[in-house]
Amino acid sequence: MNMVLTLLTNMSLASLLILIAFWLPQLNVYTEKVSPYECGFDPLGSARLPFSMKFFLVAITFLLFDLEIALLLPLPWALQSTNLKTTLTMALALISLLAASLAYEWTEEGLEWNE
Repeated sequence: MNMVLTLLTNMSLASLLILIAFWLPQLNVYTEKVSPYECGFDPLGSARLPFSMKFFLVAITFLLFDLEIALLLPLPWALQSTNLKTTLTMALALISLLAASLAYEWTEEGLEWNE
């Protein structure tokens, strides 16, 4: 009986969330949202408009810190190894390098969007 109740609850909750996700975006429709490109550019204008370099800098910074997470994910399993001092030293060096690069980017105002 508990299994049937759990399955029924999960199915009804999933169905409710699917319905909400389907109907809720249709209530708040505006021109940018229904545009084929949601990046803010006019799709019917000239294709030769220059992109802002800040967009690429923010994207590269995001990729850098996304890579940091991927490199630090195996750290809990590596803590159980026999060579703990080397593992923690390398992890601390990676975090310190990325923190220093973020501080440099911040002081050079590379993360500011206004030009």
